Amino acid sequence: MRFKLLLLFLGVPLLELIVLIKLGQFAGFWTTLAIVILAGIVGAALARWQGLRVLMRIQDELRAGRIPAAEMLDGLLILIAGVMLLTPGFLSDVFGLLLLLPWVRYFVKNWLRMKLMRMVQSGRTHIFIRGGDYYSNEPS
Repeated sequence: MRFKLLLLFLGVPLLELIVLIKLGQFAGFWTTLAIVILAGIVGAALARWQGLRVLMRIQDELRAGRIPAAEMLDGLLILIAGVMLLTPGFLSDVFGLLLLLPWVRYFVKNWLRMKLMRMVQSGRTHIFIRGGDYYSNEPS
């Protein structure tokens, strides 16, 4: 776990710096700066628009008496995309913009759902529901 965190906090910024330097050498400093700033502005506008759409879908689901689980996960992924777009760097902008595409979020949501199911089935994770119920693979 510590190695993964070390890789995340040291490796990702280093990779971002390498990509920005290479892009700057290829396209020039001002073009690279414009790309990063434009991606942030466009991404922030897209994240705001999609966030409001998800909020409306959540409200519709709640009015219909359903639990908005998929919409909540959409909202979380849009929030993560927004944070990635605010983080300076080219790769984080690319991944943030990709996460704003609904079909990419669909695949990420399914991957997260399968990962969570495997964690519950292996016994590493328990899901607690308000009211005292919880789901686990352990025998009762």
